[in-house]
Amino acid sequence: MSTKPLAGIRVLELGQLMAGPFAGTLLAYFGAEVIKVEPPGQGDPVRGWRLLDDSGTSMWWYTLGRNKKCITLDLRTDEGRRLARQLADHVDVLIENFRPGTMERWGLGPDEIARTNPEMIYSRISGYGQDGPYASRPGYASVCEGVGGMRHVTGFPGGPPVRSNLSLGDSLAALHAAFGIVLALYHRDRVTGDDDGNARPRKGQVVDTAIYEAVFNMMEAVVPEFDRAGAVREPSGSTITGIVPTNTYPTVDGRWVIIGGNGDSIFQRLMRAIGRDELAEDSRLAHNPGRVTHQAEVDQAIADWTSQHSVEAVLAAMETARVPAGPINSVADMMNDPHFQARGLFEEVDAGGKPLKIPAILPKLTETPGGTDWAGPPVGAHTQEVFRQWLDLSDEQISDLRERGVI
Repeated sequence: MSTKPLAGIRVLELGQLMAGPFAGTLLAYFGAEVIKVEPPGQGDPVRGWRLLDDSGTSMWWYTLGRNKKCITLDLRTDEGRRLARQLADHVDVLIENFRPGTMERWGLGPDEIARTNPEMIYSRISGYGQDGPYASRPGYASVCEGVGGMRHVTGFPGGPPVRSNLSLGDSLAALHAAFGIVLALYHRDRVTGDDDGNARPRKGQVVDTAIYEAVFNMMEAVVPEFDRAGAVREPSGSTITGIVPTNTYPTVDGRWVIIGGNGDSIFQRLMRAIGRDELAEDSRLAHNPGRVTHQAEVDQAIADWTSQHSVEAVLAAMETARVPAGPINSVADMMNDPHFQARGLFEEVDAGGKPLKIPAILPKLTETPGGTDWAGPPVGAHTQEVFRQWLDLSDEQISDLRERGVI
């Protein structure tokens, strides 16, 4: 069997809900040993969010908690923080997503831990970063998507800003954090000498990820467009500013398709496929700037044609013409799609004694692929194992901690 690429990397995950835990999930999927610390009792609140199964466990938890070893510690107690501090000496990476300053107040900040574990990568995720005038503000993804600029360009002109029915800000922050962690691990483990070839000790560093900055990082050219031309990109509904045609078009069966015909040769093939040869040869529309000027005319021509055909007929015609097009898939559509199946995008796990399909995590690696070894486990499922193996505590000591509510 192939070794997962992060096999041998140990991670201590502190925090809850989405951004920090999803970063831990990404690392665990690709082989890191992730120890997730949760408060005694109900554990991470996400265990009870959204749709629950018969056991009262969120179906989201089974995917977010996959491959993690779950322990409990009451970080509000001195002893709980002391144990967390001891665990931190045994890991390569620590992930936390508390409000800035919290870990320092607990004696678990990066400077404190670096005294005994200078090689550790310390990953911090917060709404606004660890410094700056907004650092102390609470930063949920919904708010940070607005601050980072995404909500301003989302929606229809003249209407209210809208959001995707997903926590995109949290997911983007988790991806950035995981990327930063892997960069820091690479630097620590592979960049071993200075410019003169002298060996240097392995050294960790802090990875500071802000949710609003992860969103800001996705904002393409809005900054140089504003700086050089004074242009403020506005919401554009189902289109994207400055690229034509790429839009969502109605079909005769009451559904919608997406068609992207913005390449010059692709546009000509699209126009011929819909019976508008005169537009394919129109010099005004030969290149994208001209099509942007005449966007309404182009989109109307496409919509007039799609509205006379079913989704299947439209997609078949576009495939024949080699024009990028696709349906608007629901989760039901995706799970029945042969391409999704062929690409292995669903994994089946045991969840509460029953089979459950969860999404695979990408990217696909040919030699060292990731994978789900187990679904999100019950609260404290690995407490005994971790404290025995990592801290050499006896069963009696662990029982005493449990009786006193520390774990």
